[in-house]
Amino acid sequence: MNIMVTGANGFTGQHLCVFLANQGFSVHAVSRGPSRLASHSGIIYHECELTNVSSVLKVVDTIQPRWIIHVAAMSKPDECDINREECLKQNVDATIHLGSAAQKVNARFIYFSTDFIFGENGPHKEEDRPNPLNFYGESKWKAEQWVRKQITDAVIVRPVFMYGPQHQNGRASFIQWVEQQLRQCKSIKVVNDQYRTPTYIIDICIGVQTIITENQSGIFHLAGPEIITPYNMAIEVAKVLSLDHSLIIPVDSSTFPEPVVRAKRSGLQIEKARNILNYKPRSFSEGVHLSFLVQ
Repeated sequence: MNIMVTGANGFTGQHLCVFLANQGFSVHAVSRGPSRLASHSGIIYHECELTNVSSVLKVVDTIQPRWIIHVAAMSKPDECDINREECLKQNVDATIHLGSAAQKVNARFIYFSTDFIFGENGPHKEEDRPNPLNFYGESKWKAEQWVRKQITDAVIVRPVFMYGPQHQNGRASFIQWVEQQLRQCKSIKVVNDQYRTPTYIIDICIGVQTIITENQSGIFHLAGPEIITPYNMAIEVAKVLSLDHSLIIPVDSSTFPEPVVRAKRSGLQIEKARNILNYKPRSFSEGVHLSFLVQ
């Protein structure tokens, strides 16, 4: 079946495209600009401006997808706060354009949201009340509300702090940044007062495949099994790669003044995905091992 993936040049979109193509799906990768995906017989690339209605309608009509997986977003909270109008165009308007186009061709719709729709006191369940602390979270929650109201059989996937292997020409994740700095014998300051449930990207890909093959609908949290700090994550990367963990300095979030508020204790609970999707996420240690094993 035809699967359309937006944000195909980004970290998550690239992994989804390659993973689903390797599983035998016909993947249509959609993003801005030239493709950064490696050549793959199961992937066809389409350049598209998602904030433009006619551009979206044209590409969806051409592909005739069975499923649209909408990953593309303006996802840096600081940039979203500074450029609020552009943030709403990319995160809300583009979602409405795609969701409406999906309905026109009778395609199922998977919307990638975020843990940023919540505030403190995580990890959060699917039904917890949203309370975004910054404009990025607000924009994603607005898009979620439209999807939930307008597309009755939609799927909403909420991931958090994704990491994994780096594809050729692809973006790096947090663990590659840690590796690079430590291999250059540079000391790094990493926050130790923010808690997340870091998610191995391939676990998310497997979860999405299950949603598609089992024709699921509803909201699913696809996250890792542990709630840990970025400092603990960096220490684990050093241990896995036998690098000098003494170069990693724990600091609190006040060390890096930011224009937006971020939750100190966030993350997502995954019992629903475990029960319904048989979701079995790797531990952070195992995810790091696998990430560097495949490079």
